[in-house]
Order: sequence, then C-alpha cells, then structure tokens
Amino acid sequence: MSKEIAAAKASVTVDKLQEWEDGTSQPTIKQAQFLAKAYKRPFALFFLPEIPRDFQPLQDFRKKDAKDLTTSSIFIIREIQQKQAWISNVYAENGEASLPFVGRFSMKDNPKIVAQDILKTLNINPPNYKSDAPIKEWINAAEKNGIFVSRTSFIHSRLKLDADEIQGFAISDRYAPFVFVNSADWNAPQLFTLVHEIAHIWIAATGISNAMELEINNGEKFQPIELFCNEVAANALMPENFILNLHANISQNAKDVFSMAKTLGVSSYALLVRLKHLKLISISAYQQLKKEADFAYQDYLHRELEKKVRQKDKQGGPDYFLLQLNRNSRLFTQTVLDAFRGGYIEPTVASSLLNVQVNKFQKLEAQLYR
Repeated sequence: MSKEIAAAKASVTVDKLQEWEDGTSQPTIKQAQFLAKAYKRPFALFFLPEIPRDFQPLQDFRKKDAKDLTTSSIFIIREIQQKQAWISNVYAENGEASLPFVGRFSMKDNPKIVAQDILKTLNINPPNYKSDAPIKEWINAAEKNGIFVSRTSFIHSRLKLDADEIQGFAISDRYAPFVFVNSADWNAPQLFTLVHEIAHIWIAATGISNAMELEINNGEKFQPIELFCNEVAANALMPENFILNLHANISQNAKDVFSMAKTLGVSSYALLVRLKHLKLISISAYQQLKKEADFAYQDYLHRELEKKVRQKDKQGGPDYFLLQLNRNSRLFTQTVLDAFRGGYIEPTVASSLLNVQVNKFQKLEAQLYR
C-alpha cells in the first residue's frame, strides 16, 4: 500500500504518516484503529514492545491441492499468534508451570495410546457425554487443562473464513497452547477438527489443517502428520472397545448408525469409516449404509437450518459478545479480564486483546457465566 493511500485512510498528510513510521510522533487510538483496519492487521499488534518479526506463517499441513491462504485466514492466524505470544510470555514471566502433555508423544507412538492419554488427561468419556453438546464438553475440558480454544467463522461481515481453505490450526507451546476451529461447519466436523488439533498439541506439531476426514483409502491425499492426527481423533472420539461392543444390528441399519454417530458427536460417515477400518462391516455394506446415511444427514441438516432460521427470526442474530467470547477463547477472555481488573495491564491493551471496548467488558463477562 502506498503512503498516500495509507495516509488517506487515517485522514492525515503523508508527512504525518512518515512521522508515525519514524517514531517521532504517534497516532491517536482512533487513527491507529483506522490503520489496523486498512492494513488488515490485528489492532493489538501496535501495542507490542517490538515489531513482531517472529510471526511467521504456520507450517502448512493441508492437502497438496489446498487453496492459497487468503486475507481472512492470514488475519485470524496472526490474531491468534499475537494472543498466544502475549499469554505465553505472561505465564512464563509469572513462573507458571509448563503443561506436561505438550509434546508428550511423537508420530512414532501408537495413535490409540495417544488418544487414550488425551481422554485420561481431559477426563472425557465419549460414550457417556453429560449433555447433547459433546463439542462444548471437549472445549470446557481442554480449557480447564490450559488449552486455549478459539472458534469463529469470520473476521467481520465482509471477511469470512472458508472451511475448504482452513478448518483449524494448532500452536503448540508448553505454557499456552492454542487451538483454532473454523465454526463455519456443523458441530460434528468441528468436533473432529478440535480433537485433531488437540492431537497436534500432544505431539508438539504447530501448523494449519484442512479437510480433516477419515478415508477408506487415504492414498497420498494427506500428509503423514495429518493421517496420524486423524487416527488419534478417531480413536479418541470413537474408542475401539466401545465400537467393538456395539450391537451387531448397527451395521445393518442406517438410522442406528446416524443415531449412534449423533450420540458420539461425529458424522455418520466418520463412524462408518471407523467400522470399516475395524473390519466390522464389508465394503459393500459400507457403501450401502453410506448412501442411506447421506440421505439421513441431509434431512438432519435441513431440519437444523430451519431451526436456526426460526431462532434467528425469534431472537435476532447471535449475540456480539458471545461471538467475541468464542473467538477469543473463554480461558483467554477470563485471563485478560482478571489481569485488567487486577491492574496488571492497561485498559487499551485489554481492549485490543479482546476486540471489545472497555466500557463493554461487563457484557462480555456476563457471557462467561451463561
């Protein structure tokens, strides 16, 4: 962007913009916000003590034919990197203990063992979820154990995230690991993405993912690390012992497959692939059940869409502060608010970290306890 255009964005002269870049004068908060929006960079970056030259693109574990990352994906990656760097530095300076599960395993280990350790550490038992929202239970368990979980599907109304481009990413860190999940999809694929990214934390593999899915024949479609994390996620969400003990009729009835998949929080397709991998159904049974399950799933999506439309008509759009809470991560939001209330960080820093004005913090905090 030329200096003339940048200066016009902030309604100042080119000479004034040059002064800001040279450090001889500073923009007002409002002018800096205009620049951040124009540059498509997180506003909080202006408050870092040094130029963030270490915010390198995350390692790309996506499929070989994946789309190039566009502005919205790069924006959310940088935003989460900035939040993660801030909280990690805070924890390290305060002498917080490092998290023992980060990097506990490697790709040389058995995915089944890694999955069992994740379930044990997070204290989750997939066949016996306590609610009808498994993804919320996983997020709560992850954040209770120090993993920050961010979920959103857009930066703003004109800058949305493409699920085909990026479904999730993980930033492995022994003090403050972060997981991001693109919420543009339904809960079942979101949950698989979440657990897939948690697997990345367990093997200390920072990077971006997309198109996480189980395959009958993987071929060379995925990178080895993605296949490994997919196996971990499959074992964690659909434990082998539980699947083996399922009633035999489940392999004969698509409705039963759909019902059990819903109980586990996964898609019918994922459960069918799991059954095939464990040699509980034949390829012909898999193909027939998949065809039937696809019809049931489309019917389910149609009902869910109608329900969302009714809720929107009745209640209006999603609450802005709830959206920001999910985007920031509940754990991160609580940590920043605690630091602000305790006088450890300036109001402008807290506001920029949370993307919420200081005088609206009370409304944001109210969402934490709902």
